[in-house]
Amino acid sequence: MSATAHARIHYWRFTVDDYQRMGETGILHEDDRVELIEGEIVALPPIGSPHGGRVKHLNRILAGAVGEYAIIAVQDPVVLGIRSEPEPDIAILRPRPDFYTDAHPMAADVLLLIEVADSSLQYDLNVKVPLYARHGIPEVWVVDIAHRQVLRFSRPANGTYLEQGPINLKAPIALPGLPGCAVQLAALF
Repeated sequence: MSATAHARIHYWRFTVDDYQRMGETGILHEDDRVELIEGEIVALPPIGSPHGGRVKHLNRILAGAVGEYAIIAVQDPVVLGIRSEPEPDIAILRPRPDFYTDAHPMAADVLLLIEVADSSLQYDLNVKVPLYARHGIPEVWVVDIAHRQVLRFSRPANGTYLEQGPINLKAPIALPGLPGCAVQLAALF
């Protein structure tokens, strides 16, 4: 291919508005496993039983801990800027009287995002965690099913997390932004 032919290739990056209109008009369907990341529509793998079970288990653990102090969203969109609308496995959100029926949550609404990684570990670590850091999400957990660990990313600054590492599953872990709320994660594995 000549350099001239290559120079004529243009890539279209979608906005969140474009992406949402695709859903409204039926181009994308509610059951499609996709998310918008930096303007690109990314197809996600099907949810396997180990992944689905961990999400359900986390939902139960977290619901008992946060009570009425936060809203737990399971595999729902979060709007990050004009070109990203990921669907984290779990989001712990600031309470809002409308329960986010008027608009999807944005970065400022998020206390904690959790990604459960069965087949998606590299994608979660190399694409989603940096995206969350760039948008100032205060804390992210990645549940690494294969290695039976939960990785914690906190203190976002300059597009990265200053603190990173595995969570001690035998000790209670405090939930960010929710004083007095803690969970134990050992039962996940």
